[in-house]
Amino acid sequence: MTRLAPALAPLAGLVLALGLLAATRGLDDLAREGQLGPGFWPRLVLVGLAIVCALRVVMAWRGARVHRVADPDAAPLARGRLAIAVGLILLYVIATPILGFPLATAGFIAAFMIVAGARRARGVAAAAVGGTIGLLYLFVRVVYLPLPKGDGPLEAVTLSLYRLLGIF
Repeated sequence: MTRLAPALAPLAGLVLALGLLAATRGLDDLAREGQLGPGFWPRLVLVGLAIVCALRVVMAWRGARVHRVADPDAAPLARGRLAIAVGLILLYVIATPILGFPLATAGFIAAFMIVAGARRARGVAAAAVGGTIGLLYLFVRVVYLPLPKGDGPLEAVTLSLYRLLGIF
């Protein structure tokens, strides 16, 4: 059992990734000919997650250990911060269809940076705005991926932002 214990978390991650991968089957029903469907990116991420989890399971079963150089300035793992970060990810997934991709993403980036320890307001704001604009151009202009625009008046905010940025 002691040899199996380190493999439990990556094994659970592998099962979850494979389950979610199976759930993405119907996402490409609306895909146009010659374009990536809405299921392409989630599948790509889930396949990557499954591969990494499978490798971690194999490493744990073989007893391999990852040797890290200890950083004397590194703080110990803060489980509270980790729980907040996971909660932020779940909140982002729930909030994105309601708020729209741009607002939810900017808020998520800012909140995640603060939880991770960023303290300079200008840096957090610049990363949130710059990261969101970069992702908008990548997903909407380059990949032609339809992103959630939000509900009600928030959809108008998203469309105004698209026009302002020359995306739409």
